[in-house]
Amino acid sequence: KEFSSPYVLICRNYKGDVDMAEIDHFLPLLMTQEEEGLTCPIMSHGNVHFLWIKHTNLYLVATTNKNSNASLVYAFLYKVVEVFTEYFTELEEESIQDNFVVVYELLDELMDFGFPQTTDSKILQEYITQEGTKLEVAKTKVPTTVTNAVSWRSEGIKYKKNEVFIDVIESINLLVNANGSVMSSDIVGTVKLKTMLSGMPELRLGLNDRALFALTGRDKGKTVTMEDVKFHQCVRLSRFESDRTISFIPPDGESELMSYRINTHVKPLIWIESVIEKFSHSRVEIMVKAKGQFKKQSVANNVEVRVPVPSDADSPKFKTSTGHAKYVPEKNLAVWTIKSFPGGKEFLMRMEGKPPITVNFEIPYFTVSGIQVRYMKIIEKSGYQALPWVRYITQSGDYQLRSNF
Repeated sequence: KEFSSPYVLICRNYKGDVDMAEIDHFLPLLMTQEEEGLTCPIMSHGNVHFLWIKHTNLYLVATTNKNSNASLVYAFLYKVVEVFTEYFTELEEESIQDNFVVVYELLDELMDFGFPQTTDSKILQEYITQEGTKLEVAKTKVPTTVTNAVSWRSEGIKYKKNEVFIDVIESINLLVNANGSVMSSDIVGTVKLKTMLSGMPELRLGLNDRALFALTGRDKGKTVTMEDVKFHQCVRLSRFESDRTISFIPPDGESELMSYRINTHVKPLIWIESVIEKFSHSRVEIMVKAKGQFKKQSVANNVEVRVPVPSDADSPKFKTSTGHAKYVPEKNLAVWTIKSFPGGKEFLMRMEGKPPITVNFEIPYFTVSGIQVRYMKIIEKSGYQALPWVRYITQSGDYQLRSNF
């Protein structure tokens, strides 16, 4: 059920076991909780539970009178947002009102009798379109993907050149205290695919996974321990759980195959030191030194060192040994940009400011965890040859360094 305050905009009752009038209790419950400062993602009225999320000016609300799987319900609500955004670009009250027919068609395909069904927008777009005439024609032939075990990939896909591109992207979350000690750090990684492969190929991805090497008795070279691993629905989970093999039939085009977290002590890749000098009550100067603590053969691109400045700063001035600095008054920040920052190098900036300092950066051809794609096997019944390409990127996540200002 979905509505824009103060009325129900559109709704779909899948099982008929919850009275449609129950939604009228949602807003009063929400307003009461907001007034008390106790907003909760699950609210109840009698034996009916409301599970809700907010997106732009819309509330998306699921109602149930059973002890339902809350994580599944929320995953579905966010998937609804994703699919509607794919269709309408912007998901808001106006886009729902302008597309009532398509919205109802989508709601009927996304869920059946309370069970999530076809949730892949690429597959849905094959037979539910935004043009009414096309909609009628498309409905006469439903893609086999809807009744297929492989609901995320259509049959009959053909490419002249068969390729798969693999991006391993790691973000570093880091907090350094004023004494230079790392207070917390972890790595959040994703493996993204762009597949341009004909037919219905079977792919097997091999990583330097410590658990896999322990199972096979081979522990050669650097391995990594991945936690909180999440996979795209195409990955055979039973196979991964039994022998750590990542085996799947990929979606066509771009997709996120998996995500993971590595809870480890991370050495700051870009180290920041700052020294403050007081010349008078009204004039303060800060020297900020940035040092690349990664391999000399690597280069960090588009580095941004963000230094907060006092809200009453009057036209702060900057001097930099490289790159350029600018004052962003609406955010009370000075942003020092270094387009290319080689490993092992040091650069200086002088300015007015206050802590903490945050850093944004991206380092290609490098992963801080050392995770590696050991192989990518591509098997298709026609026997064609395909080229796998791998790219590694490390970037900043929540990267903060506090100072003794």
